[in-house]
Amino acid sequence: MEPTSGKALAGPYARRTARTPVRFLAVLLAATAVTACANRSLTTGSINRSAQKPVEQLTAVELQSALGSYSKAYERDPKDKNVAMAFASVLRMNDRNEQALAVMRKAAIDHPKDRDVLAAYGKALASAGQFNAALDAIQRAQDPTQPDWRLLSAEGAIYDQTSRPTEARDRYQKALTLRPGEPTILSNMGMSHLLEGSLPQAETYLREAAGHPAADSRVRQNLALVIGLQGRFDEAQTIARNELSPEQAQANIAYLREMLSQQNAWNLIEQEEKEKAAQ
Repeated sequence: MEPTSGKALAGPYARRTARTPVRFLAVLLAATAVTACANRSLTTGSINRSAQKPVEQLTAVELQSALGSYSKAYERDPKDKNVAMAFASVLRMNDRNEQALAVMRKAAIDHPKDRDVLAAYGKALASAGQFNAALDAIQRAQDPTQPDWRLLSAEGAIYDQTSRPTEARDRYQKALTLRPGEPTILSNMGMSHLLEGSLPQAETYLREAAGHPAADSRVRQNLALVIGLQGRFDEAQTIARNELSPEQAQANIAYLREMLSQQNAWNLIEQEEKEKAAQ
């Protein structure tokens, strides 16, 4: 129930979000949703054994190892699109979004008509917060005659991050038509409802997503988040402990409790201000 970088929520976030913890946490998690809809397995095998695992399943040590391996591979052949895309993916998982964008921008120049490259470029743009450019790249990568559900879901995630939920959910529904029951799409739909504070609806979608055999850790962490935001901390911590270390899970639940407590305090202050103004 934390961002996929694996870092606990802390510090200035609590001050910035005392009045709106639900929306802030949802936006924070939705920032990674664009990449959730794609197959992020690194399968160039000869580089590193950990490259056979999906990026989101790599440990911090494996991510560092993969970063070094792909950095060397990229230096040897920066025009290899598969290496470039894998390198950019690992960079994003190491919170180096600007460098990932630079790698994919060059790949897009080298392969201007390659749909896979354009899609990966769009995801790198989105991770760097350049949503309009990301939307343009992903739409150019899409083939209307043979639409790709991953790109539709990625497009929806960008619309969610730019406060266009109706368009976002339209894209998710189209993606689900092409890929019924796909957990990453269902998870994105759940996060879309979470962004608007519709927690029960968000939980419904996320439970369905988490129950799918192909669901990854991020989906279950999102489910833990939405359960925790409804005050069911023990249940949320039980789910989180299966995905994170006990220390991370406990820290996240403690942080969530603090944020919701702050929200309640602000609600009381606002109520008192309204009562004084009415007198």
